[in-house]
Amino acid sequence: MNFSQLKPLMKIALPLMAGNFVQTLYNLTDAYFLGKLGTAELSAPTIAFPVIFFLILFGIGLSMAGTTLIAQSHGKGSRERVDFYLGQATTILLTTAVLIAALGIFLTSPLLMLLQTPENVFDFTRDYMLIVFSGLPFMFGFIVMQSAMQGIGRTVVPLVIQLITVALNIILDPLFIYGLGVFPAWGVQGAAVATVCARAVGSAIAFYILFQGRYGMQLRWAHMRPQAPSVRLFLKIGLPSSFGQAVSALGFTVLQGLVNYFGTAVIAAFGVGNRLIGLFNMPAMGISRATTSLVGQRLGAKDKEGARQVVVLSILVLQVFLLPAMTLAFFYGSSFIRFFVDDPETIRYGAEMFRVVAPSVVLFSFFHATIGAFQGAGDTKPVMYLNIARLWALRLPVAYILAFVIGIGPSSIWWAMFVSNMVTAAVSLYYFKQGRWLTALDPDKV
Repeated sequence: MNFSQLKPLMKIALPLMAGNFVQTLYNLTDAYFLGKLGTAELSAPTIAFPVIFFLILFGIGLSMAGTTLIAQSHGKGSRERVDFYLGQATTILLTTAVLIAALGIFLTSPLLMLLQTPENVFDFTRDYMLIVFSGLPFMFGFIVMQSAMQGIGRTVVPLVIQLITVALNIILDPLFIYGLGVFPAWGVQGAAVATVCARAVGSAIAFYILFQGRYGMQLRWAHMRPQAPSVRLFLKIGLPSSFGQAVSALGFTVLQGLVNYFGTAVIAAFGVGNRLIGLFNMPAMGISRATTSLVGQRLGAKDKEGARQVVVLSILVLQVFLLPAMTLAFFYGSSFIRFFVDDPETIRYGAEMFRVVAPSVVLFSFFHATIGAFQGAGDTKPVMYLNIARLWALRLPVAYILAFVIGIGPSSIWWAMFVSNMVTAAVSLYYFKQGRWLTALDPDKV
């Protein structure tokens, strides 16, 4: 095993891990402050998240296409192509953000009714979603910079911006949720307003830096005019990934409908438990995105063996991060849930969730590392197939069979998560070993 790739991998990954942790604090901050109001208020962002995530994934997939193209351009040493793809990504993503925001506002109420959202949570969730969708272009403004900087391996600058925005969110949350002095008590709406304000500040900082051109790339107006060949390339790389993740997110939304069926305590346990698993899983997400960057750069430089070595090293590093975290979650899950909501039934369900799901999270790191490689290579169809199969062929059928045929209650959700994680990880590793992803793009044509 060649460990020479470890230093560049961790140089990119560590700020990404920290950035993922900081991003998670947006949701955890909302959960902490809303949990003090009650389980109904706490459930609002839990129900809203899968719906919001489903719609924004079309934009996120396109942003990852920008990362791939910028990484390969950087790998072959072309600053002009780096700047060009930055301009193209900016126009494509901001246009996408406006379209998604309009669609989200229009669909909010119908989707919540389709999900059988409990009556005592419906208004809270609707108001939260409408505000978040209205501020969506601010989120995408930062995503442009984050994905571009990731492509050239400069991940510290986006981290600093995230630190600023999450600190602002932490300050604004209690002011807007509970009210203080001149600030009104907006409750759930206040959590959404605080998040949008913080993201608007982050987006403004990001664009200022990109137009200044001090960090290895510069946003120029001349490059923002859409060019048909580059738009087609963005769609070729970005749409399969976007579609796969969006259909997967739709599966999560349908799964949320099953969770809602079991009542408020299960909704709260599922929401807090998923946020905590997401927090513990931050190293996997960071390593995956760093793998995308390095694989793209290695393939841009026509170093296929170096690209393969990056992935193997990523898998090994992930075990170091995830094993201790998931061991703690397995044994002390009830204590983690209790920190956010002091409801005995919610704590019991949350502890059960951790005992079942935690072991599969460790092995699911194989999936994170390999899809990072496929994304960096521009081979995103396997990403699409794996994401769709994970939810629609595995998690949802298993959950519904266990819940309504065998009748094991809320445990059906936890065991479905376990099965889908394990099978998806095994299939992704098999495709990686085949090696077809290494020739998905011709670096001379990027």
